[in-house]
Amino acid sequence: MRPDMDQPPESTPAVRVLVVDDQRLIRDGIASLLSIRPGITVVGTAPDGRDAVAKTLELGPDVVLMDVRMPVMDGVEAVAVLRERAPECRVVMLTTFDDEEYVVQALRAGAHGYLLKDLPAEDLAHAVRLAHAGVTQLDSSVARRLTDSLPPTGTVAGPAAGSVPVQAPAVALSPREIDILRLLAHGHTNREIAARLYLSEGTVKNHVSRILQRLALRDRTQAALRARDLGLL
Repeated sequence: MRPDMDQPPESTPAVRVLVVDDQRLIRDGIASLLSIRPGITVVGTAPDGRDAVAKTLELGPDVVLMDVRMPVMDGVEAVAVLRERAPECRVVMLTTFDDEEYVVQALRAGAHGYLLKDLPAEDLAHAVRLAHAGVTQLDSSVARRLTDSLPPTGTVAGPAAGSVPVQAPAVALSPREIDILRLLAHGHTNREIAARLYLSEGTVKNHVSRILQRLALRDRTQAALRARDLGLL
């Protein structure tokens, strides 16, 4: 149990969620599981990407849980449309497919995470709240598949382990910033990164801001993709 995230203060507005899946039993089941979680309100469901776009514009959810493979309009295409038409909405892919190509396409289209449907309901609710807070998340098995698919490239010195096989970024980052970018790409929050690196949360936040600025990145999703391109995953 994560008391800080799973028991939000009563004054905190509920996170509004739209569930998108072409299988009715699954989307209704996800909606039912989330609707009983504190601090979450399911505002609707949709059977495909086109309906998801229409309902997002109509209902204004904070977070959209989006399947990847659907008829009419698939999840990746829908994410790209929502990125342009509803940029304030956070879209998290929730699917059974952990294929690397789907993951990369979804994140490049603007998804704020890629999770698999076998996670517990409690973890899904936690993921919804993290997405609403702007945290990009990758399922652990998805992150491993991305890691396994990366070819060895150049090297950049690490602070504690000599050197690691990564491609040097076009803009130089310090060893500490490389460590933070790597952890960020694995979906860790600023608090978790701070605990791992024995830093204050404020220091980590400042590092993340500098990383985004130096690499000309919009958000943590783009940072995760850049980390993958650099071989940091």
